[in-house]
Amino acid sequence: MSMGISPEALARRSARRPWTTVGIWILVLAIAFVLVASFWDGALTTQFTFTNTPESQRGVDLMQELRGVPISTNEVIIVQSDRLTVDDDAFEEFAADLYSDIAALGDDIIRKGTFVNYYQLKAAGLPSAQDLVSEDRRTTIMPLIMAGNFDDATDNIDKVIEVLDGANNQQEFEVLITGQAVVGIDFEEASLDGIKTGEAFGVPVALVILVLVFGALVAALVPLALAVVSIIVALGVASLVGQAFALSFFVPQIIFMIGLAVGIDYSLFIVARYREERARGLEKIDAIGRAGATASRAVLFSGMAVVLGLTAMLLVPFNIFIGIGIGTILVVIASVLSAMTLLPAVLSLLGDHVNKLSIPWIGRVQARFDEERAGGFWDRISHGVMRQPLISLLLAGGLLVAAAVPVFGLSTGFAGVSTMSDDFRSKKGFDILDEKFSAGNITPAQIVIEGDINSQSVRNTIESLKDKLATDNAFSPPQPLEENEAGTIALLTVPVAGDSADEEA
Repeated sequence: MSMGISPEALARRSARRPWTTVGIWILVLAIAFVLVASFWDGALTTQFTFTNTPESQRGVDLMQELRGVPISTNEVIIVQSDRLTVDDDAFEEFAADLYSDIAALGDDIIRKGTFVNYYQLKAAGLPSAQDLVSEDRRTTIMPLIMAGNFDDATDNIDKVIEVLDGANNQQEFEVLITGQAVVGIDFEEASLDGIKTGEAFGVPVALVILVLVFGALVAALVPLALAVVSIIVALGVASLVGQAFALSFFVPQIIFMIGLAVGIDYSLFIVARYREERARGLEKIDAIGRAGATASRAVLFSGMAVVLGLTAMLLVPFNIFIGIGIGTILVVIASVLSAMTLLPAVLSLLGDHVNKLSIPWIGRVQARFDEERAGGFWDRISHGVMRQPLISLLLAGGLLVAAAVPVFGLSTGFAGVSTMSDDFRSKKGFDILDEKFSAGNITPAQIVIEGDINSQSVRNTIESLKDKLATDNAFSPPQPLEENEAGTIALLTVPVAGDSADEEA
């Protein structure tokens, strides 16, 4: 590697012009803040999509051709009362007013012809009206399909929720909603809650560990600050990338989680090496250069290895894996760059003040540390391992195998609404829908048939399939067959029992 771009040379240049380096990073942070503020809302999606064309995607494409509109989300509004039934005038008046308020949102929010209620179907003399009422007649549902595509539905579902929140002011009734868009919103909220929880617990724990490692508060705060900088920069770039390729709503969590770990880890190496070199008597710039030649070099190659390994996730044709890969790669690159440039500049400005606010006893132990002097816990452990390598290997390997045993019982899959906290609106609605109706109507199995739909052999096969489904308790009765005018595509929609993401489904 040329000396002009070596980690040591980069560290020395950053240290000799610390204010210039810090100024550049402040500008980068400002740009990242602007990008997040401007583009973040449109960068994420709650939809699961493929980048290739597996069978399920081909089915979605055929469904769009059949219906002539983008695939959107199914939502169900639930109205229930502890005292009144759907036959009471007060119940009918409340449900009718709620229906009118939601319908007034217009065809840009609710897909035309998809929003129905019990009283509407009853007045038309349709027997399917009874499917919208529970057995105890204290609950009714109003199914609908959101207009536009999946992301449009996610953006617009808040308008429906606002109407429902207003209706919930009446104590006689409880109004809930569940469906794909509402569940997506609640999952995104749960993800943000997870980030807040991680910050509330992870950051203080990390700070305590760093204080124990360095024995000084200032030295402990430096890696934490570098991690925050890397996270913000990665979020800014991710918000820009999300305009070209919508990222999964898991990405912010991944960026915070990996950014906190990697950002602290990389900076810790360099700060520790700088303090060691200063303790040996090297001048400040020389100590920073030495840390760059050793610790920064290790950070660079570690980051390259991580990024190279993560590129494999970009090859998986599924937006969740691609998004996680992109988010992790971005925050790792940001962590490496900040550790190799911003950190030397910060150390140059701090100098020996990096050891300020020393912690009693811990700081003194760290100050007396001499790597050439034998003794100490880790020294004894290391020599013990080298004296008995076979026994050490068996003990360590045995512990690792024992720790890995639970993996064999690990259940994998997607999180569904049934795994959510009971505090979420969509979960409450799902439980009522599953108990009193069929929750499978929200995300049913959709069987797409392509061919000569009017031929007798295809008709016979479809009827045979219906008969088989009718004998399987995992499914509710299929909905009426949808066909296009040309008779080349048909859709058989079959509600699945329970949550579509659980093991049974």
